[in-house]
Amino acid sequence: MTRYIDAYRARFGVEPICGVLQVAPSTYYADRHRSPSQRRLGDAVLKPKLRLAHAQHFGVYGVRKLWRQLQREGTIVARCTVERLMRDLGLRGVVRGRHRRTTVPDETAPRPADLVQRDFHPPAPNRLWVADLTYVRTWSGFAYVAFIIDAYSRYIVGWHVSRSLRGDLVLTALEQALWAREGPFEGLVHHSDRGVQYLSIRYTERLAEAGIATSVGSRGDSYDNALAETVNGLFKTELVYRRSPWRGREDLELATLEWVDWFNNRRLFGALGFVPPAEYEASWNPAPLPAVAGTQR
Repeated sequence: MTRYIDAYRARFGVEPICGVLQVAPSTYYADRHRSPSQRRLGDAVLKPKLRLAHAQHFGVYGVRKLWRQLQREGTIVARCTVERLMRDLGLRGVVRGRHRRTTVPDETAPRPADLVQRDFHPPAPNRLWVADLTYVRTWSGFAYVAFIIDAYSRYIVGWHVSRSLRGDLVLTALEQALWAREGPFEGLVHHSDRGVQYLSIRYTERLAEAGIATSVGSRGDSYDNALAETVNGLFKTELVYRRSPWRGREDLELATLEWVDWFNNRRLFGALGFVPPAEYEASWNPAPLPAVAGTQR
């Protein structure tokens, strides 16, 4: 009420407004001179923290993740308080839209079997990589972005931005993933859709050379590569749409580099217990090897 009167007192005067609201002017003046409440003082401290955390995370966090982020930073606050203050500050999270398919299936190329069968929950890192690509409209034409994700932690292990959909787009992302993970890759499965880029001879030969098994989903079924398409959707929602229009490939590539670093090292995932992919992966402990007969423990 006090804020409402403050907003219109210069135009209408305090007494006429109080008369309409059926509030005594003395009540308004007493409230203005009253010491700030503990809640108001607490809000004054929390609001800058909310603004900063929201901005540092690409402005995409909603109530749940912003509340979790504050807890990680040592600020203990009720979720309802975060919701109320976000409403006061005009902060909101992003909502993902529909995904458009970019890869074109190759009906003539031999198709490997689907080794994943929609089970995107491997027991350890470097057991399942999923790959997909998407497009971004720029002033200088379309740019195409390829991602390879470790399904265990959602960590983006390889990516590349190109002006062309030719095989070098996905092959460069693969080479980056191989370099970043180093290997050995025994027991690793690479899963993608039936796009011609992923079924090309150069790509499949490079996978075989690295000792990685190839898996391909069924035709026209987005659920068969749902995890990779989810990352594409996050990329579009959290970066592409929020910063468009894009001038060309170069500024998109620089922004993607920034987003991938945030995605891997700071973005919270509910499915991972509200920790970033890098932190989740670092907490993985391989099962101890069984003792060899005749040895002491």
